[in-house]
Amino acid sequence: MPLSRKIIHIDMDAFYASVEQRDRPELRGLPVIVGGPPKSRGVVAACSYEARAFGVHSAMPSVRAQQLCPQAVFLRPRMARYQEVSGQIMALFRRYTPLVEPLSVDEAFLDVTDNLLGEPSATRIAQAIRAAIGEATGLTASAGVSYNKFLAKIASGHNKPNGITVIPPDQAKTFIAALPIGKFYGVGRVTEQKMLDRSIRTGADLLRFSRQEMVALFGKTGHFFYEIARGQDLRPVEPVRVRKSIGSETTFAEDILDYARLSAELYQIVSQVARVLAEKQTGGRTLSLKVRYSDFTTITRSCTIAQGFFSVADILASLPRLLAATEAGRRKIRLLGVTVANLCSEQEARRMRVRQLLLPFPPARPRRVAPPASEAASAE
Repeated sequence: MPLSRKIIHIDMDAFYASVEQRDRPELRGLPVIVGGPPKSRGVVAACSYEARAFGVHSAMPSVRAQQLCPQAVFLRPRMARYQEVSGQIMALFRRYTPLVEPLSVDEAFLDVTDNLLGEPSATRIAQAIRAAIGEATGLTASAGVSYNKFLAKIASGHNKPNGITVIPPDQAKTFIAALPIGKFYGVGRVTEQKMLDRSIRTGADLLRFSRQEMVALFGKTGHFFYEIARGQDLRPVEPVRVRKSIGSETTFAEDILDYARLSAELYQIVSQVARVLAEKQTGGRTLSLKVRYSDFTTITRSCTIAQGFFSVADILASLPRLLAATEAGRRKIRLLGVTVANLCSEQEARRMRVRQLLLPFPPARPRRVAPPASEAASAE
């Protein structure tokens, strides 16, 4: 296991809200919530630390955020502005190393093992980067420094906001052993509950399980959990991240039961996805439909075809079957989303079709755009 790598994870502090407070000084010190206003049934995209003190957090319904913090200032997201500031920050990172892997607009991994400054201390580089961000943008960032991505990511959130945490190799096992399982990167609420049900509460508890037991409990992710419990993470910092999917989703102003109206809303979402596919000159072999019911229960239905999804027509040919595999029309729906994944070019899809034709095929049947629910294929 390479313990000589030097990895930094930089995470901006309350990025969207901090940009708003910087651009509008009258908002400084106030609880700022970036997201949809409460009356629009929106959700919190980000919030300032002043708002977090009231229990507000991202992905919370805006109406609930207002109940917790009635004095909060709600602002619509300005994604173009956040992207602009993010570009400044990412360019700053590349002054120190070409090995920069953005995770989102406000965080990135940097491999500074061999850096452009010839500085042997990753901690000093992290401190210099945080100071440079403050000078260039007026914003603060937290940093985690360690010998792999998992530990650097965990460390950056350990001393927020505007802090730095260093986990050297000789302290890694002690740090991981005491870490609550819910703090582990990659452990969501469902997995956390599954672990708690098996008395796995900290990193130390993970060490009781063999690799085979972890895989039996958590599938392929079990390998990851087994390794990180032992401080092992060999993933490299990858400067070019390949986009894995293209999608769009809409939260409705009111829950929708009417099937025809849902179909109309889906058409708008599909048109947006198809526009982006055309702009990127790509498509994908897997189509997923996301449905969130009025009680916030969320499901997905997916299908995969060799010829791929490249246009509105391609998507609409398969989407009715996925919608029919939900409770649309029988249960009120709050949100719909469509995603195309397993991305490929049209040339790759054609090659796949040619290979498929070598197999014995039954006589082709005419395709219907919207099969009745009784004939809807089961979705994955």
